[in-house]
Amino acid sequence: MRHSTLVELAAAHEVHLPDALVEDWPPRLRATDERGWFRFQRLYDIARSVLRTPGDLRRLVRETAEDEAAEGSGWLEIQVDPSGYAARFGGLTPTVELVLDAVREAEEATGVGIGVVIAANRTRHPLDAKTLARLAVRYAGRGVVGFGLSNDERRGRAYDFEGAFRIARRGGLLSVPHGGELLGPGSVRECLETLSADRLGHGVRAVEEPRLLERIVDRGVTLEVCPASNVSLGVAATAADVPLRALYEAGARMALGADDPLLFGSRLVRQYELARTEHGFGDAELAELARQSIRGSAAPDSVRARLLADVDAWLRAEPSTQRA
Repeated sequence: MRHSTLVELAAAHEVHLPDALVEDWPPRLRATDERGWFRFQRLYDIARSVLRTPGDLRRLVRETAEDEAAEGSGWLEIQVDPSGYAARFGGLTPTVELVLDAVREAEEATGVGIGVVIAANRTRHPLDAKTLARLAVRYAGRGVVGFGLSNDERRGRAYDFEGAFRIARRGGLLSVPHGGELLGPGSVRECLETLSADRLGHGVRAVEEPRLLERIVDRGVTLEVCPASNVSLGVAATAADVPLRALYEAGARMALGADDPLLFGSRLVRQYELARTEHGFGDAELAELARQSIRGSAAPDSVRARLLADVDAWLRAEPSTQRA
């Protein structure tokens, strides 16, 4: 969500925003302890609460696609937990259909392809996750491309959700849980072995266990890495401390992403800038990062081919025309 949209919708719906989301935005965050995560989650929920009407949600998706297009993206995957909006939009199924309808409108308006990942919440019961997995499978091939697992990994172990992910995988969806952010290699291992992850949200802590990292490389699992997020939540002290270079040189596939642009105050291009300035990635390496993100996506083959050709064209361009 754009910050300006947050402020405007809050005023329209008379939602009080704390200073951290107004004058002190982007907020100072840290989630390495329970109190810090609670504050992050509270700000997230307050921001989410300004989406009161179908029009608000349609606007959010359209503006997100517009911002991605402005940064050069041709494919976007958004993650949503429908249970967080079900009471507002008439239930789980109507919420998913609203999101998918908004996605189709945004695609037509911007030319950016969009896939939806339906995510279960680690802090809710695994039976709720199974309900969401069945719902996600119902819309596989109609805009839903994956099934995820979000929220504080310290409060819900991956193996508790194996049944839901089995349903999703059998339905042809990508397995894309979060893990290896606030917890270490053990969390990554659970996502790999129990949930058969195709992609892993964050996963940066895998670098702490070389054999585990080797398995990630051998299995071709893509890590969704957001340096700005890792710093904001205290996973790394600085962007230079995010193990981007170590993961890359180990052969791990990565997809740089913006995670939650509203709360972290940066979008996709910033992550590539950090790869260049803090980790010394040159043009060829940045291009390879872009290719890895395309190959790890659920984009249709025709879209992948076009985007890969665009990356090659960028790399051939004169240096003065290139952007980080």
